[in-house]
Amino acid sequence: MSQNICALCGKPVDKSLKYPDPMSATIDHIIPIDRGGHPADIDNLQLAHMKCNRDKSNNLQTEQQTSQVSNRNLPWLIDWKAYRADDKASQKKIKK
Repeated sequence: MSQNICALCGKPVDKSLKYPDPMSATIDHIIPIDRGGHPADIDNLQLAHMKCNRDKSNNLQTEQQTSQVSNRNLPWLIDWKAYRADDKASQKKIKK
C-alpha cells in the first residue's frame, strides 16, 4: 500500500501542494459519514486528491467508478457495502 497515491484516481499525490489547489492532498472517507461510515476509523480513511474527493462526493467508490482504483488493502472478511448497516439495525432492536 502506497501512502503517496490517490486512492480514487491512482495518480501520485504531491503533498507539497496546499489548499485551494485541486490536486492537494486530502483525506477521503471510504464509506461516507452520512452513509454510516465512522469519521475517525483508520480503516475508513484513505489519501486522495481534493478534486477526486469532491468528485466522489458522498458516493461509495463502486457506485462512481467502473474499475476501482485503491491504495488500500482492505480486509476481505468485511462486506464494506453493508458496513454499519447491520450496526444500525442492531441499535434499533436495543432501543425497543
